[in-house]
Amino acid sequence: MVLLTVQPKEHSTASGSRVVLPGQRPSDDPRLIGELTSGRFAPPALTPAQELARLLFDQEGERHRVHAPWRRLIANETFRHRAGLSPTEQVTESYERLRLVNDTVGDAERLARDPQLLAGLHEWAAIVDGGGGLCTVASIHYNLFLGSLLDHGDDGRRDLSPFTSMRRTGTFLCTELEHGNDSFALQTTAEFDPDTGEFVLHTPHPGAQKFMPNTSTTGGPKSAVVAARLIADGRDQGVFLFLTPLSDERGLLPGVKVRRLPVRPGAPVDHCLTAFDRVRLPREALLEAEHGRLDDSGTLTSTLGNHRKRFLCSIGRVTVGKLCMSAAAVGASRAALSVAVRYGEHRHVSGPRAGDRISVNSYRTHHSRLLKALSTAYGMTFLHRAVTARWARHTQADRADVERQVAVAKGWITWQARAIAAECRERCGAQGLFAVNGLAGFPDYIEGTVTAEGDNLVIWAKAAAELVFHGDTDDRDAPPTPAGRADQLTDIRFLRHLLARAESIWQARARVSLRQGPSKDPIGRWNNASSAALEMVSVHAAVRAADAYLDAVDQAAQTGARDLLEGLCRLFLLTQLGPHTGDLLADGHLSIEQIHALPLVLDRVMAGLAPHMMTLVDAFDLPEAYLAGIPIANSGSVPLADYAGVTD
Repeated sequence: MVLLTVQPKEHSTASGSRVVLPGQRPSDDPRLIGELTSGRFAPPALTPAQELARLLFDQEGERHRVHAPWRRLIANETFRHRAGLSPTEQVTESYERLRLVNDTVGDAERLARDPQLLAGLHEWAAIVDGGGGLCTVASIHYNLFLGSLLDHGDDGRRDLSPFTSMRRTGTFLCTELEHGNDSFALQTTAEFDPDTGEFVLHTPHPGAQKFMPNTSTTGGPKSAVVAARLIADGRDQGVFLFLTPLSDERGLLPGVKVRRLPVRPGAPVDHCLTAFDRVRLPREALLEAEHGRLDDSGTLTSTLGNHRKRFLCSIGRVTVGKLCMSAAAVGASRAALSVAVRYGEHRHVSGPRAGDRISVNSYRTHHSRLLKALSTAYGMTFLHRAVTARWARHTQADRADVERQVAVAKGWITWQARAIAAECRERCGAQGLFAVNGLAGFPDYIEGTVTAEGDNLVIWAKAAAELVFHGDTDDRDAPPTPAGRADQLTDIRFLRHLLARAESIWQARARVSLRQGPSKDPIGRWNNASSAALEMVSVHAAVRAADAYLDAVDQAAQTGARDLLEGLCRLFLLTQLGPHTGDLLADGHLSIEQIHALPLVLDRVMAGLAPHMMTLVDAFDLPEAYLAGIPIANSGSVPLADYAGVTD
């Protein structure tokens, strides 16, 4: 199926039959799908930007289902920047936009069950003004709240219509003031009362207050899924989830105590501290599944005897949450680059001769940084597509491996996004500091994705331990790389092989450090190995991104797009290899000739890509209405002051 990258337009003939005009996106109209697949519709040849967009958004035919609805939604005027809103008004706007999302999807349960569609929502919603707030409340409502109810709803008894219709907004309460990354040790309790068949939900001390959930009355009545320690028959059975109403049209319900926290920059959400004073919940409040069921007498049966495994099963939706946070970071990175590159095209400065005016993108000092960021953003997108597809089709047998890959990708993607957002803002100078120009809010929101759904450093430490103890790199048994000629540095598969070698070096180093650590001191041994182990995970993520890149190159059907994508992949790999050239030289995988040639090869690659920067960002397919609302993305044709909304 061929998909174009410009805004769709509806046109009809006098007889009412629909015609396709140049610039129309056939896939946005389901009526044309039959014509496309039957061969009766002959699409025009794709431009390089259109082919790159196909590779970014439609490798498996998912563009119409996963991306088109959200792309159309954010083109709406409702999602443009509004100057002068107070923090309270910004939070209210996040919930108003959440209802627009619900109207768009139609079937909220389908959205919660579909990780690709849910990630697609975050990818597009994150780029709009205040998108951090929308992404946050959407991720909580659809994934953590509704998704948890669906995952524990095998008996079908629960009525979800108040939540799917948005008559009630859902939230998720897990982290406590004293328990963040160690949520397994949280202290909120839900004690079973066999006399009434109810649970008593209680916050035993201030440190057990739930930290940062969106539990205020802003946005209307709310219910929560609360992680609490199940106490039954006087025994601690581990952490389970409990469906808990928090408020109604009149305000907070009895026993629910909420204190607002300051609004977080980049994500206008009503974060709060929340506590419970012996709130009684009905028997059906407990979210049960194979990991734990409670009979009427208070006896628990479980397929998992380990409390930690029960907890991880209860909060299993955090894996999809990691995909959503990665998607938001990917979308924000592409949008930031689109704005920065467009600004660099029309921002003119003095040239080498008197009277000359040339674009700042003409200078290597300017465009090299943006090109490196572009090569990374493409790699982030391809990696995200790969891990999301793996999660969508995972089985119980490979679940642990896929969960690790999702966690590794989340850490790498969100950290790369942080660097890209800062670079793009800086390349736009003082103009990038104004909220209306679309860049100022990205760094603050991306900081949230680094921490949300598992702090990056913590989830990487877990992945590092697993890879050190149980994993082997895919080049572990490969023959030594012969150190060779400079022209090998343009071979993207050779460069990928070198990167995998770097991963093997760091894995071996981590294993040696672990063995040499102090005996009978687990923390000491891990501390001895952790630096090398974390570096290994970083390279592991880059190798996985390179593999996804190479798959995309293989699928490129248009020569111009394939050449550009190979150039980007080459730039990505050369940049990733930079910190590891000393190790690769020492181990004989690179020659001195290649080390000397590396900077020159890097410069030549950037020189070849520099004239095509606009093509590379056009492929990100941002709606024209979105770009039109950002002054510096429009050749300065609309003065910045026109967006202020006030005059003196």
